[in-house]
Amino acid sequence: QVQLAESGGRLVQAGGSLRLTCTASGSTDSIVVMGWFRQAPGKEREFVSVVTWSGGSTYYTDSVKGRFTISRDSAKNILYLHMNSLKPEDTAAYYCAAAKWFSRTYYSPILYDYWGQGTQVTVSS
Repeated sequence: QVQLAESGGRLVQAGGSLRLTCTASGSTDSIVVMGWFRQAPGKEREFVSVVTWSGGSTYYTDSVKGRFTISRDSAKNILYLHMNSLKPEDTAAYYCAAAKWFSRTYYSPILYDYWGQGTQVTVSS
């Protein structure tokens, strides 16, 4: 089992920046890919960004490219999401996720085995 704990979400003005952190514990050797998803009220959970744990390959949804950066500290089992130029439409609960294998469907929540409880990001206009 892997436990994931997110932190860093808060209220921020449009144009501002935030850094989200996800700390993994437990059987972390089984992790192949980790990433971030988000869910706004009344909407489905959507892919934001993922990184392969060993190789460091990164993937982003189009709406955050150039504004968000995913990174990881493999030695400390920590995942980050650096968010710049935040927009009101970025408002959502952000969830950390981890999977035991990588697939071309990395953007699908179904792939992921473990989830954190989420951290709320609210961007005011």
